[in-house]
Amino acid sequence: MKKVVLAFSGGLDTSYCAVYLSKVKNMEVHAVTVDTGGFSKEELVQIEERALSLGAKTYRCINEIDNYYESCIKYLIFGNILKNNTYPLSVSAERIAQAMAIAKYAKEIGAEAIAHGSTGAGNDQVRFDMVFQILTPEVEIITPIRDNKLSREAEIEFLAQYGVVYSAEKAKYSINKGIWGTSVGGAETLTSNGFLPESAWPTQVTKSTPEDITLHFEAGELKGINDKKYEKSADAILALTAIAAPFGIGRDIHIGDTIIGIKGRVGFEAPAPLIIIKAHHTLEKHVLTKWQLYWKDQLAMFYGNWLHEGQLLDPTMRDIEAFLQSTQQFVTGKVFVSLRPYQFLVTGIESDHDLMSAKFGSYGEMNNTWSGEDVKGFTKIFGNQVSIYHKVNNL
Repeated sequence: MKKVVLAFSGGLDTSYCAVYLSKVKNMEVHAVTVDTGGFSKEELVQIEERALSLGAKTYRCINEIDNYYESCIKYLIFGNILKNNTYPLSVSAERIAQAMAIAKYAKEIGAEAIAHGSTGAGNDQVRFDMVFQILTPEVEIITPIRDNKLSREAEIEFLAQYGVVYSAEKAKYSINKGIWGTSVGGAETLTSNGFLPESAWPTQVTKSTPEDITLHFEAGELKGINDKKYEKSADAILALTAIAAPFGIGRDIHIGDTIIGIKGRVGFEAPAPLIIIKAHHTLEKHVLTKWQLYWKDQLAMFYGNWLHEGQLLDPTMRDIEAFLQSTQQFVTGKVFVSLRPYQFLVTGIESDHDLMSAKFGSYGEMNNTWSGEDVKGFTKIFGNQVSIYHKVNNL
């Protein structure tokens, strides 16, 4: 029997793959779940039981949270990266981390094939395939959903033939949860004007009393919330999610360009990423210079787009990460955030590296370290070439 590693989440698509590969293709299925911060202990137990009941010979859960943070999320924060100024690349980044972990596992057990449940119309198929082709070029890639061009209804009917009941209501929304946000896809996201109903969001709104919090950044990384310090920034992200998600903060629908050239919409719930990026960016605007901020924006936009398209393994990304890391030396301080139902507000910062210092002058008020004559001379030289251009061309 051919040994195949199946990327398994326990949802409809991967459930279909488990039955199809083991029952129809008679393959030895080794199911693996890569935990990137989206599962509780109870959920992982249920996923293991489901994988084995669907025909998997073995099951393995790989905890990739810390590696995911260190290899990717950290730089998304350093770059203040939001795709199309909206989406924190929740799934885009997560899929690459998962694919790399699965490729490593396939090598460990000597698998002849790797299977995943991506469809033929989305980004994930490219991300998974690309990583597997780069890291495990000798291993066959199997994609039953894509190859068989299956609808979700067809998958449910197939599972029923093998005695597996899958609720159509449960399949109504496709939800992917991770430390850097949760994506939600459904009928509403397949059109240009639908919005997800309240019931579709993974976290329901249970908080209504405003809450003020203080975020502590050290060299660009979130290391504390209020009076609690965190050794691992990943733990701080999860803690912030627990605080902010019940307010309904971080909900939106992203419309963007897919890798395969079509437009796509996806709902997402990402309270911690949106708060962290806004807070981090505010702190940076106080402690970094004008040109540091400018070049960070240029490189971060490329980094986010290239990551979205599955290219994290490109060596260019290491070069950009080195630049982003260098800019974070003095991004240390407190950021004050006010939480409200469905919204948040960054109200200010405190930092020993704050360049907005009254010692050097107060904007629009007074100058302390230069004279009016200094400004007159500077302005004349600063505009000299443009002045010459206008005179020469009689403009």
